[in-house]
Amino acid sequence: MPELTRRRALTAAAALAATASAATLVAPGASAAEHMHGSPDSFDEVYKGRRIQGRPSGMGGHHHGHGAGYSVSVDGVELHVMQNADGTWISVVSHYAPVSTPRAAARAAVDELQGAPLLPFPAN
Repeated sequence: MPELTRRRALTAAAALAATASAATLVAPGASAAEHMHGSPDSFDEVYKGRRIQGRPSGMGGHHHGHGAGYSVSVDGVELHVMQNADGTWISVVSHYAPVSTPRAAARAAVDELQGAPLLPFPAN
């Protein structure tokens, strides 16, 4: 068995740190299946006192498919989401802050709303 040297210990520590930091690139609360398959899972949770829900809808919505057939709501009010070409998601509330999943978009909207109610977005 090779002797443990300082160089090998540092190499192992660096590899472990790289693995740990790669795992944190996945959005908190997002499942690995959401990233591997490209199709987000359904979710229903209370985040900061607000009920957020998301599920595949089977419809592209009025944005002609930009929502990738996924429906998100905050306290029962639809949150319009859109998937960007690079796979990130944005919402009408946090349009300039792309996130990795619809769940993260719902959480970002709750953060941005700061307790204010989400108002229905008029469809054109």
